[in-house]
Amino acid sequence: MEFEKLEIGMSECLGKTITEADILNFAGVSLDVNPLHLNEEYAKKTMFKGRIAHGIIGAGLISAVIGTKLPGEGTIYLSQNLKFIAPVKIGDTITAKVEIVELNQEKKKVGLKTTCTNQNGVLVIDGEAKVLKK
Repeated sequence: MEFEKLEIGMSECLGKTITEADILNFAGVSLDVNPLHLNEEYAKKTMFKGRIAHGIIGAGLISAVIGTKLPGEGTIYLSQNLKFIAPVKIGDTITAKVEIVELNQEKKKVGLKTTCTNQNGVLVIDGEAKVLKK
């Protein structure tokens, strides 16, 4: 979407159910083989009482919304701040939401509120992003 068509308050979402394959594939690509993500026996002994997904998988869903929906194709990421609020487990359905909260007409910069919630409406990631949209 062109910058001139963007408005404060516009939002878009994208959802995905996190699978065993997602976690294994991400571990392979990122080289993050923390046993908290890959070893159930190890993970059972942690505060999470079982394996959890890499938090950055949720951040990837935020990136997908930004790059494909809002502001969409051609958007350039400038920054992203994230707070990981709650764990994501295999089988959770995560919905990433991006909302426009700021527009800088002169510099064509967009400020975004970025969140991920699970299937129960629990906030799992909270953050903000700055992007450039020409």
